[in-house]
Amino acid sequence: MNMMAQEILSLPPSLTRLPYLIPTSFTSLSLSHPLIRFQPLRFSLRCSNALKPRASSKSPSSFFHAGSQLSEDAEQEEDDYEEEEDEDDDDDDVAADDYDDVSGFVSDGVEESDVFEAETTRQEAFKWQRVEKLCNEVREFGEEIIDVDELASVYDFRIDKFQRLAVQAFLRGSSVVVSAPTSSGKTLIAEAAGVATVARGRRIFYTTPLKALSNQKFREFRETFGESYVGLLTGDSAVNKDAQVLVMTTEILRNMLYQSVGNVSSGSGLFHVDVIVLDEVHYLSDISRGTVWEEIVIYCPKEVQLICLSATVANPDELAGWIGQIHGKTELVTSSKRPVPLTWHFSTKTSLLPLLDESGTRMNRKLSLNYLQLQTSRFKSYKDDGTTRRKSRKHGTHTSYDSDDLMSEQRSLSKNDINAIRRSQVPQVTDTLWHLQERSMLPAIWFIFSRKGCDAAVQYLEDSKLLDECEASEVELALKRFRVQYPDAVREIAVKGLLQGVAAHHAGCLPLWKAFIEELFQRGLVKVVFATETLAAGINMPARTSVISSLSKRSDSGRIQLSSNELLQMAGRAGRRGTDKSGHVVLVQTPYEGAEECCKILFSGLQPLVSQFTASYGMVLNLLSGVKAIHRSNESDDTRPHSSGKTLEEAKKLVEQSFGNYVSSNVMQAAKEEIARIDKEIKLLTSEITDEAIDRKSRKLLSQADYKEIAELQEDLRAEKRVRMELRKQMESKRISSLKPILEESESGHLPFLCLQYNDSDGVEHSVPAVFLGKVDSLDASKLKNMVSTDDSFALNVVDAEPSESGSDLCEDLEPSYHVALGSDNSWYLFTEKWIKAVYRTGFPNLPLAQGDVLPREIMSTLLDKEAMKWDKLAHSELGGLWVMEGSLETWSWSLNVPVLSSFSEEDELLQNSQAYRGAIEKYKDQRNKVSRLKKKISRTDGFREYKKIIDSAKFTEDKIKRLKTRSKRLINRIEQIEPSGWKEFLQVSNVIHETRALDINTHVIFPLGETAAAIRGENELWLAMVLRNKILLELKPAELAAVSASLVSEGIKLRPWKNNSYIYEPSTTVTNIIDFLDDQRSALLEIQEKHGVTIPCSLDSQFSGMVEAWASGLTWREIMMDCAMDEGDLARLLRRTIDLLAQIPKLHDIDPLLQRNALAAADVMDRPPISELAG
Repeated sequence: MNMMAQEILSLPPSLTRLPYLIPTSFTSLSLSHPLIRFQPLRFSLRCSNALKPRASSKSPSSFFHAGSQLSEDAEQEEDDYEEEEDEDDDDDDVAADDYDDVSGFVSDGVEESDVFEAETTRQEAFKWQRVEKLCNEVREFGEEIIDVDELASVYDFRIDKFQRLAVQAFLRGSSVVVSAPTSSGKTLIAEAAGVATVARGRRIFYTTPLKALSNQKFREFRETFGESYVGLLTGDSAVNKDAQVLVMTTEILRNMLYQSVGNVSSGSGLFHVDVIVLDEVHYLSDISRGTVWEEIVIYCPKEVQLICLSATVANPDELAGWIGQIHGKTELVTSSKRPVPLTWHFSTKTSLLPLLDESGTRMNRKLSLNYLQLQTSRFKSYKDDGTTRRKSRKHGTHTSYDSDDLMSEQRSLSKNDINAIRRSQVPQVTDTLWHLQERSMLPAIWFIFSRKGCDAAVQYLEDSKLLDECEASEVELALKRFRVQYPDAVREIAVKGLLQGVAAHHAGCLPLWKAFIEELFQRGLVKVVFATETLAAGINMPARTSVISSLSKRSDSGRIQLSSNELLQMAGRAGRRGTDKSGHVVLVQTPYEGAEECCKILFSGLQPLVSQFTASYGMVLNLLSGVKAIHRSNESDDTRPHSSGKTLEEAKKLVEQSFGNYVSSNVMQAAKEEIARIDKEIKLLTSEITDEAIDRKSRKLLSQADYKEIAELQEDLRAEKRVRMELRKQMESKRISSLKPILEESESGHLPFLCLQYNDSDGVEHSVPAVFLGKVDSLDASKLKNMVSTDDSFALNVVDAEPSESGSDLCEDLEPSYHVALGSDNSWYLFTEKWIKAVYRTGFPNLPLAQGDVLPREIMSTLLDKEAMKWDKLAHSELGGLWVMEGSLETWSWSLNVPVLSSFSEEDELLQNSQAYRGAIEKYKDQRNKVSRLKKKISRTDGFREYKKIIDSAKFTEDKIKRLKTRSKRLINRIEQIEPSGWKEFLQVSNVIHETRALDINTHVIFPLGETAAAIRGENELWLAMVLRNKILLELKPAELAAVSASLVSEGIKLRPWKNNSYIYEPSTTVTNIIDFLDDQRSALLEIQEKHGVTIPCSLDSQFSGMVEAWASGLTWREIMMDCAMDEGDLARLLRRTIDLLAQIPKLHDIDPLLQRNALAAADVMDRPPISELAG
């Protein structure tokens, strides 16, 4: 028996592996997600280190010699790798959050603190001494000595202007919103505020979106303030939680504020807190987590100063205005200057050119499609003729390219031409890499939106020697020591490339391996890092160059283009402060996009912050919960809530303070002001085109004789126009009266074809061929009859029709009726005679297809009455509207038999047989000709040229009025669509909570289920609480409990089979049975949620439970990953999620002690290398 068989047989019976058969070809998507970075791992590899005057034994050591130099890097990716994207990479954005659990190298997110990195080791070592000196001076001389100069003296460099302005605003007692580019040093502002706060003997909270980022800030601040002054509070760790500088994740702070909304109390954890720093506040726009930032601002006590640090966004003024309105005085500080400016390049197959022209405001004309086409043809000719090539190199090209000519030529290119040009210009990895090396633009980070693309690019460069012998030896030594310390964390397929200076960095890698790659890169021992978009969000890996392989990425709906914010975030990784005079951004030609698309995104402007505020079960329970339904005997009075819970009205006031409502109210107010201005302008313009106004202008401009002649003719013209209008009404009346007998006759005969005609809202005319079914009143369609008779939308206001001037009574003729037809587009049409252009002789014979069959009219009437009666209005008039409703599959074959309009002739139109209608048409035409002759007579008068100027001006004014009315209508519609966000969802969630007996929303009594849900962290807190309170879990062993827990948190984890790796472990029968049982409960909760309009997901997926059960049963990492259809990073992410849920169980109230012990045991077993959080 071979080793593999022995290993499998040695496992518990439940942990056998099943093949997972999946197609091997797939597409991928890698979405950008927040910050992800790690602390330098503790390896005893450093050969030399700078001496520091202060011991820092707890600071992690490095992999490398301190003296190793950063050397140039090259990285390039071929677009072919982009094509290999698999559709499963769309959860890379989530991976960043889950990888927070690894201790690693972290900076301060999108705007990493390069200010500190630019300074020398000696400077860093003495910063804490300067802070301590300032604190001593404050204790001796008082707080009055604290000013911006004193705080700036902590640093050995001159702080920037925006940093100074922000610190001054803070010292004035204001909250501060800072919006500045990546790497500009925003963290310095928070650090200076921390120094002032510590010196005053008060506390400051520093929040970050990620646990890894919190860990990094914890270590940075301990170096600045000293270990005794700094604490850490995350979901898993609590270190020195009463410290003056307390670092935590945003969710932790939000949960603190839940306990005492709007009040400072020791119970809320905000005792002696003066300042709260919200790092990465632009996360407010994050769909899944943005609510947390808004809640913190809303709930935060007003006496606490907020310092909000944001990347550059389009609307920082709205953010500052919102915080100022609901929290207190807030000052905005913005900066658009990058410490290290960026230079933009574009890479093609043959060259690396500047993306922009010399002004930096337009695309380099040498990157136009026409120019590239010309260069491609020249390159081919040069390849065949060396002499021509040398001559060209000597004399250059002097062809003039006017921008207008370029645009006109470009428009002449066909789509196939454009695609051919782009494909011909797509560079190989080595093409761009060669240019980067030649121009000293290394090291570089190369962004590819696919895990497989990153790995393939590394393999493509495995034979490219980018390291010198010394550097290669250092990498080899570092790898050996890493292998000794973490044998299971080595990514074997990446070793060969790593030894040449290239590496991949994406969510499919283990966190430990990624931390190893990060430190190698920071030491200059990795020259090219191929990374997914997640790296742009938070890893401290500053490079000289960022290469962006494509401007689009795959999504479920196809390829989508990068936003300007995403592009700038990736570009912001380029440029190392204190090292590079300029950072470089290289965009690469792909088969999909060229330089034009690059400039379009680059110049499109920043995107604004958008509120993602939404209610969750945790929010509702924590705001409304009051008295506990069960007061346990072991609880002291101190454990009771500090308040009786908010009333619904109080909760509504809080919820409606969201950022979205603030922006909406501003938009609404601005829209109302704009409407008032438009109405005023319309009124003024209308007064300028009245007959009286035109008459006054005519008198002024024309001679008396010319004026008299034109005035008399104009009076005659107005009279003739009135007659023409009257005859038009008569013609319409005769048309309708002539249609009625035709339609009535068809009620008992065949089903005629007809043409419906209308103009849409844009004035475009539409003609629809249809088969006539009948008058609504005569059809056997009760639902339709009832709707038309009872719904006011279908009311016919014929009494408002004006009587004719000729005295004939047309009201009877104008009395319309509703009819129904089936269009050739398989849509039902409901209409009055007003919308019928023509009725034709031919149609469907109303005869049964076979003896005894139902007649076609009856069949279609039955099909019509089966519809849901969801009619949409296409057009409206005083003679009734035109409505449309989508047909069904059963009516489809009928609609296919409706002829096209071009197949009919005028002789087929039945209206042509009506003498009355034809006579009315002739009268109308004669009058129209009379009006036309009178207009020509006016145009031949002596004063007409001046008079026409007046008329043309009036027409121009009429067009302007029409545009203003359209604008006003749009604004009115927008106002109608704006409604306060959040509260409706809050009430819907409240109803679910009430029905599930988690909380009585009337009495605010919270039940044990609600207590558990309020205390737990997760996507659907109520669902997690329901599962964890189920007694069936008590029957499970620790490993089985871990497997069931994994089924609750496996959202977004996917299989990624590669070559022959297509296996995963199957869960045990016990686990499968439990999950099947829980699925019934899940269905019941989903029904309640659907009933109340709540769409919060309830995750339950047993697909990966066997993998977690195997790990919790003690299998080694190597055993579990053998031929596994999961990426290492995905499995590590799932295991960390599971550990996080298990770790919460012992802290929850009213949970069975047995379940708590089993959860603790499972978490302890699972939390081991290579996925343990504190590894290294």
